Amino acid sequence: MACIIGMVSQKGGAGKSTLARLFARERARDGFHVRIADLDTQQTTCAEWAADRAEAEIQAQAFGRLVTALREANRYDVYILDGRPQSSEQTVEIARAADLVVIPTGQTTDDLKPAVKLAHTLTDAGTPPERLAFALVRTTGSAAEREAVRADLGATDYAVLDGFLPVSAAYGIAHDRGKSVTETTHRSLNLKAEALAIVDRLGAVPRRTREAA
Repeated sequence: MACIIGMVSQKGGAGKSTLARLFARERARDGFHVRIADLDTQQTTCAEWAADRAEAEIQAQAFGRLVTALREANRYDVYILDGRPQSSEQTVEIARAADLVVIPTGQTTDDLKPAVKLAHTLTDAGTPPERLAFALVRTTGSAAEREAVRADLGATDYAVLDGFLPVSAAYGIAHDRGKSVTETTHRSLNLKAEALAIVDRLGAVPRRTREAA
């Protein structure tokens, strides 16, 4: 049975497609058969990225309807749903179907408030809060500022993933080359991104050791 991960956001440009590609690459590196269901048909960011990458272990396809995408899920070990931006009926349906729902957020109030509001909307619609997790992306400033944001988010009922993605042109360059944010030419940036994709402690995503893979 596939492990389903949903990437959702309250607004466009929040980083959900970045996270979808990150999780896909890291799970494939662990030896799993991975697909991204790209439900943002106006952008098809992940589907175009996977075509550029041309790697059998990571597949991506654009779907106009979630129900159609879910019919394919059990053919894969890990199935990643990259939803359309903004809270919508589809967003709620993704949360219901997923074992883990990741909500990207920056560290400004303009980013944090919509992200937390979306999490509340999903729990109000019946998603258990333990299935939801925030991911810090496009961060700036000091470690102290990031930790203050973590503390604020930690005061909610939702988890906060380890790691973070700082603002960096290197991440965009990696995407342009069909790579993920763990495949830049900068080891320090890669390690920050890798930490985001380690979610074993949430009990949602299977993980094989590098040796077993």
